Parts: sequence; C-alpha cells; structure tokens
Amino acid sequence: MTGFGQATWQGDGCKISVEIRSVNQRFLEPRFNMPREYTAFEAEFRQAVQAAVARGKVDVNINRAGTLAGDFAVEVNTALARAYVGAWRELQRSLGLSGEIDRQVLLARPDLVRVVERRVEPGNELEHVRDVLRRALSAFDKEREREGRALARDMKQRVQHLRKLARGMRARVSAAAPEIANRLRQRVQTLLSGATVDEERLAQEVAFVLSRGDITEELVRLDSHLAALYALCGHHEPVGKRMDFLLQEIHREVNTIASKSNDLALTDLSLEARGEIEKLREQVQNVE
Repeated sequence: MTGFGQATWQGDGCKISVEIRSVNQRFLEPRFNMPREYTAFEAEFRQAVQAAVARGKVDVNINRAGTLAGDFAVEVNTALARAYVGAWRELQRSLGLSGEIDRQVLLARPDLVRVVERRVEPGNELEHVRDVLRRALSAFDKEREREGRALARDMKQRVQHLRKLARGMRARVSAAAPEIANRLRQRVQTLLSGATVDEERLAQEVAFVLSRGDITEELVRLDSHLAALYALCGHHEPVGKRMDFLLQEIHREVNTIASKSNDLALTDLSLEARGEIEKLREQVQNVE
C-alpha cells in the first residue's frame, strides 16, 4: 500500500530526520538509505519496519545533520615543533645569530596547534533515531489507514455491484430456460422442413442443452466468495493476499458462467462482472 510518514528530532547541535515512503508490491521489501555510522543498527531498524508493514516496497531514509555535541581538545604537533626549533637553531649556528627562540614564534605557526572536537559515538544517538523512526512509522501508518478506509468503501461498493450482477444471472437463468427450449424447437422444425417432431426426443435434447448450461453450482460458489470478500473489507489486519486469492476464484466462476452461457443477456452480465473484477484486482494491489 502506498504511504508516507516523516518525523524529526533536533538538539545538541544535531538534527535527525526519518522519511518513509512505500509503493505497491506483493511482498515486503524494506530498503534503507542512512549514514554509514548507522549501518550496524540496520537489522534493528528493519525489524521495526517489518513489525509495522506486511507488504510493499518501503524506502526508509534516515538523515543526520551535525552530531551530538562532544568535548574539545587542543592538539600540539610536538614533532613538527621540535623540527622547527632544530631548524632555527641550526640557522643560528650557521649565521652566527644570538638570542633565544620565543614560544610566541611557535604559537604563530597555525600548523603546530589545532582545536579538535571529540565526536560522540553513533551509539549515543541510537535512542533518538529509534524515537524518530517510531514516530515516522506512526505517521506512515495513519496515512495508510486513511487510504485504506477510502479503498474499503470503494471495494465494498464494487462487491455489492457484483452481488447484484450475480442475482441478475440467477434470475436470467430461470427466465432463459423457456426461451432456449423455444429456440431449439424452432431450429429443429426449420431443419426438418415441417416434418413431424418427436416431442419426447425433443424434450430430451432440451433437457440436455439446459443441463450443460446449468450454472447453479457456479452461482452458489460465487455468492460464497463474494460474501467472504465483502467481510474482508472490514478487517483491520493484513488481508491483501486473501483478497487476491478470492478474486482469482471469483474470476474463475464468472469465466465458467460465461463459457456455459446460451443466452445473450447472461453473457452480458458475465462480461460486466469481469470488468468489475478487474477493477477490484487493481485495487487489491493497494491493500496490505
């Protein structure tokens, strides 16, 4: 199911943000983009996503600007300072210069002294990352719930339409039987060119044709599958795969009804049902 969620934390010179996006996919595929220092914690982050999401391609972007404030230290390059002093003394001896080397001369060299910040270990940021990820997943889940409610309303309407079409098929089967028998009678009379028709034999042929086109079992199974699908639209746990399976069964029953049909109106109803099923199958790809 598509979704989006984000959250941030800021303090002590550091800003951590998490952004989560997902697109439709049959199985779960979480992908992480985060600072290299957090790589050791990826397994934990992955478990958190898997606990919240069942299906979809989920992109989790974790960004960090700055770092938690650490302490500072002044580092002196003693080896370089010793080399400077040695070089100046050698210069004094060579040129016959007098005087002492003042420490101010050394301190004036920017390459001898530097101020460094001792960075805090990434593990000290972990609690903040956990909290931001949890809040981003919560926002992500609320967005998916909103979309899920809209999908449920649409799917329920389509299932109800399919139920209406199934009732129309059942009514059409009852109404079409006399019409099919009458068409068969007229065809036989035409072929026999007015000769006497054996009514008993004709009745047998009519019964055979009607039995071949009987769709009672298909309609019973279709009603059962549609009832189960409608019930799933109200569930709160992941039901996408179960819906997928039910729609395959519903599609199979409608196809069988269409192949058995000897009536144009019944064929039209089955074709309309196929179109509605295809729309439902597209929607189910958005359902977790």
